Amino acid sequence: MKHVYRTVAGLAIALLCVPAPGRAQARPEAPKEAPKEVTKRVNINSADSSQLSMLPRVGPSVADRIVDFRKDNGPFKKPEDLMLVQGIGEKTFQLIKPYVATSGDTTLKEKVSSSRSGKGKGKGGKAGKAKKGADSSSAGDGR
Repeated sequence: MKHVYRTVAGLAIALLCVPAPGRAQARPEAPKEAPKEVTKRVNINSADSSQLSMLPRVGPSVADRIVDFRKDNGPFKKPEDLMLVQGIGEKTFQLIKPYVATSGDTTLKEKVSSSRSGKGKGKGGKAGKAKKGADSSSAGDGR
């Protein structure tokens, strides 16, 4: 009798693993929506300060520095040249890279949120460690 139950259970699991025909056709439609986000771009060679500040982790002061850098050094040849601007390092560049272009129109119309994973945890963890260090040093001073 156990053998029958195992066989039925095995068949049920196998049927659940096989995709339904309607679902297999629905999957290709989902990736078509994702490129729309990527096509929202800021042309770093023609954008003004307010358009540049729509990029994630770029505020008004960094946007002004980008405009000043462009005025002093000419147009950016490649997006990576943004890292020559003070305030844009490797991490910030990786966040804004999908939204940056050196030619074409600026199509980004609203601020992109910067969702850096672990941002809150990093600050809280450091504060906690500093607190522990202060507590242990004061405990060690009671000679």
